[in-house]
Amino acid sequence: MKLNIKKLNPNAVIPSYGTEFAAGADLYACTNGETVTFQPGETKLIKTGLAMEIPEGYAGLIYARSGIANKRGLAPSNKVGVVDSDYRGEIMVSLHNHSTKTQEIADGERIAQMVIAPFLKVEYTEVEELTDTVRGEGGFGSTGKK
Repeated sequence: MKLNIKKLNPNAVIPSYGTEFAAGADLYACTNGETVTFQPGETKLIKTGLAMEIPEGYAGLIYARSGIANKRGLAPSNKVGVVDSDYRGEIMVSLHNHSTKTQEIADGERIAQMVIAPFLKVEYTEVEELTDTVRGEGGFGSTGKK
């Protein structure tokens, strides 16, 4: 599949896959040479300098990169960002500093990863009753630990 990308900033970096079988393509900070500083508990919107034409029936799902999330505590504030196929604005990542230390993001640094995934569009239909299952209304932890 090909995905059209427009550079909104000449310094923007096109997403790239870290390995041949990687599901997510790395997104890069585009901060015009600036370093962005995050205090503990702070959230900031980081630009990528890119706009995309995601095909109809697909969405761009933005996830944390395990390296900066586990080692530095920086991860998307909304856990998973969703880029709809009709969005043509700049792709940005809302990063949150979950750590107790000040953290920095440099221009051109890999800040998140995006997976292009198909989705089903459903019609929600209100009914009086739902079909029964073995699990029923069992919620969090209802299926046990092991």
